[in-house]
Amino acid sequence: MDLQGKVAVVTGGGRGLGLGYARALAAAGAAVVVNDVAPDMVGAAVDALRSEGGRAAGVVAAVGDSAAAEELVDAAVDAFGRLDVLVTNAGILRDCVLWKMTDDDFDAVVRVHLRGTFTCARAAAVRMREQGTGGRLVLISSPAGQRGNFGQTNYAAAKAGIVAMARTWAMELARAGVTVNAVVPVAATGMTRTIPAFAPFIDAAERTGAPLPRWLRRDEGLGTVEDVAALITFLASDASAGVTGQAIGIGGDRLALWAHPKEKAVAFADGGWSADAIAAGWRDGVGAEPETYGIPAPTAPEA
Repeated sequence: MDLQGKVAVVTGGGRGLGLGYARALAAAGAAVVVNDVAPDMVGAAVDALRSEGGRAAGVVAAVGDSAAAEELVDAAVDAFGRLDVLVTNAGILRDCVLWKMTDDDFDAVVRVHLRGTFTCARAAAVRMREQGTGGRLVLISSPAGQRGNFGQTNYAAAKAGIVAMARTWAMELARAGVTVNAVVPVAATGMTRTIPAFAPFIDAAERTGAPLPRWLRRDEGLGTVEDVAALITFLASDASAGVTGQAIGIGGDRLALWAHPKEKAVAFADGGWSADAIAAGWRDGVGAEPETYGIPAPTAPEA
């Protein structure tokens, strides 16, 4: 996959998945602007990319407001002359059940994930439309945004909103040749370690150095950062020119296309529905096969 001549910005690129994305893009030939909030992480990431033969620059900024977004775009243009790819990966967690979640817990996560994606994508879209040569917006979502997850009201809401923005922007930017897709990654990182269902397996793999079990890589789609990064490289490339408005999952050995929400069951009543009529017909009608919710806990196969 050849990304020579392309310039990418990766938010939250100082560690974890973001650093994996930056390294994969640089390895494919793209110049990469790495963004994170910690100067030491940005510096280390830039040094790593350059030591591996890549071209890289760094920006220390907390995404969320317009000024930070414009700083990232300007850095790409100043250092490398253009902007072709934006990967909105920056994120934080403030997990807590609904009745204990504070306003600050909610606002902080939504600001970084949802507002940060919005402001960075807007600044990138302006630049890409001015260049007139198309571009790629790769927005990082999560299984929590697709299914919900216990204790993650703020995170799930933000990640669901990111997928909705991808679908909307795919329409709005189509004429400019800018594709917009949401990636739903699952990988063994510091952030996924906070998910109780995955933590024991990640910890065990790190203690022993052994790979994650095959059933976990295939059935649950949980693998390494490198497993996920390949999709980012594909979506940044010319090979993905016809792919837009999609939510694409990847992790371990698993690559998946997430369905968009749609009506699953429909019933009609002449003149409209009364509450009594809905109650009478619910179990055998529209509600006969209710949807599941939440991320299923990993279940190891029986020996």
